[in-house]
Amino acid sequence: MMRNAGIAALAVVGMLWKEPWGSRVVSAAADNIRDLIAAAQGAPPAVCGLAADAVGSWWGDAGDAPVTPLGEHRMPKRSRGHRRYDMSADDVRFLLESLSQRDACVRELAVRLLGTQGGDEVGPGLLQRLASPDSGIRSVAALGLGLAQPASAVDALVRATGDPATGTRANAIWALGRMEDGRAVRPVTKALGDDSPLVREAAAGALGHLDSASAVPALLRVLKNDPVASVRRTAAWALGQLEATDAADALAASLRSDKDPDVREMCAWALGEMDTRRGADALLAAAKGDEDDDVRETAVWALGQHGDGSAAGAIGELLAAEKSPEVRATAAWALGQLDIGSAPKGLISAVGDPNTDVRTRAAWALSEIGDGAAIPALRTALAKEGDAEARKAEVRALIHSGERSERLTELLESKDPEVRAAAIRGVAGNDGVDPWPWPEPRPRPFP
Repeated sequence: MMRNAGIAALAVVGMLWKEPWGSRVVSAAADNIRDLIAAAQGAPPAVCGLAADAVGSWWGDAGDAPVTPLGEHRMPKRSRGHRRYDMSADDVRFLLESLSQRDACVRELAVRLLGTQGGDEVGPGLLQRLASPDSGIRSVAALGLGLAQPASAVDALVRATGDPATGTRANAIWALGRMEDGRAVRPVTKALGDDSPLVREAAAGALGHLDSASAVPALLRVLKNDPVASVRRTAAWALGQLEATDAADALAASLRSDKDPDVREMCAWALGEMDTRRGADALLAAAKGDEDDDVRETAVWALGQHGDGSAAGAIGELLAAEKSPEVRATAAWALGQLDIGSAPKGLISAVGDPNTDVRTRAAWALSEIGDGAAIPALRTALAKEGDAEARKAEVRALIHSGERSERLTELLESKDPEVRAAAIRGVAGNDGVDPWPWPEPRPRPFP
């Protein structure tokens, strides 16, 4: 029976993923919605996760929600665009009624579909279920309200932050963070003291969206004292999101001393988001000496974000000594972000790095700096280069570093069309070779 349900669900997943994403409103016949819910009965969690991801929603999805019907089986958050289904009132009533079914997949898909609708259409029904005596229904109703975001739900969600059920409290707080209503700041801040780590983490995440400086002292206490690493990490994210420069010293202290590498990584990211040099020493120490590759990479990324040329020498030394290619590549990128007139020795040497990404980013950085001392190394690198994008970056670096026009003329005869095109631009006085690479690594948008 389960196998048949899985096959049916996969068929509906295929139907959903074929829908066009170019427009905001997607036609959804009533029988398609009912087919999907019927197929969800008994479907394996992995298949249901695919279906839930395919549904999409009007504003993001539930991938970062604290509690969903699928629980740990839910799909990771993706960015596939915004989707809204054209549903009738009967469709909405059917989906609201489906929230009461025991099957987790049915509830997951029903709340996702409801979340694609405007708050006026689904808000009253979800608010009614937020008052249900069944804690499971209250939890999924809070999830749906966070997806649909009806303005009329704020007061009820604020009350739900005191719900006896952990899942309802956490989802209500998450929903309030998505709705970004100032009335939620006080109750959400209070929830940072909740007995449940799940609720405290949801509260820290919500405060990062609510954009209130009044929450900074409470978030700092969480960063320093909470016993759960995921809660401290989310507090660090929120402080970075709020660009709370008065939290820089505390973030630097945690970057130096927190035992959890995920917390240290997020502290480095948060410092990179702030317009202050406070914390630069801690970032440099982490970039050079943290035992975790991700922490070192994010710390050197943050130094590049700050654009302070005083760190160039140390980053150049790091680039020459670092074992991780990902960290080396980001260190090269960071040097291209700094306001410096000469290239550190480690950056010039990096154009001969065995890793393609490192060579490409080093050449990009040299093109930003424009130091003629790099020309011999760039010529050697270009003669050996086997990667097309790296060659483009090396040609651009030669142009910006002051390579003589006669040498550029030789490049016009290259067998590589990309090199020839870059040389043509250079000889013509046009330096519009693609600036490569784009800034890396990926900043951590949410914990």
